Amino acid sequence: MKLTPVNIKNKRATFDFEILDTFTAGIVLTGTEIKSIRLGKAGLTDSFCYENNGEIWIKNMYIGEYFYGSYNNHTSRRDRKLLLNKKEIREIGKASKDSGFSIVPLRVFINERGLAKVVIALAKGKKEYDKRQSIKAKEDKREMDRLFKR
Repeated sequence: MKLTPVNIKNKRATFDFEILDTFTAGIVLTGTEIKSIRLGKAGLTDSFCYENNGEIWIKNMYIGEYFYGSYNNHTSRRDRKLLLNKKEIREIGKASKDSGFSIVPLRVFINERGLAKVVIALAKGKKEYDKRQSIKAKEDKREMDRLFKR
C-alpha cells in the first residue's frame, strides 16, 4: 500500500507573520502519533513553539487519534519536544526572547527515511497594514495569472 506524501502546512502563519529564518526539526512522537501523521490526520492551526530549559517544544499541534489504536492511544493536542542541535536551540531561544519575535511551525512532512519533521520559523508579527499589502499582492498575482492564461 503506497501512501501519499504528507505535507501539512500552516497557511495562516505566512499571512500573520513575516518569516525571518527557518529551521527543520525532528519531533518526538509515540507510535500512534506517527501513524496518524502518515495518514495525514494532523494540523498546525493555532500551534506555536516555545523554549523551556534549553529545549524547544511545540504546543497545541493537532494529531488526530489513530483509529486502530487501543488503550494506549495518544491525546490529540499534547506538547511535543522538537529535536534540534544546541547551536540552533541557542539561536532560536536568544531571538525569541526579543520583543515581537515568535517561533511558528510552518509545515509538517515525512522525509525520505520515513521520519516526521517540522519546519519552524523565527517570525515577527505583521501589522494590519502589512496584512492588507499581502492580500493586495495575492489578488494582483491571481489577476495576472488569470489574464495570461487566456
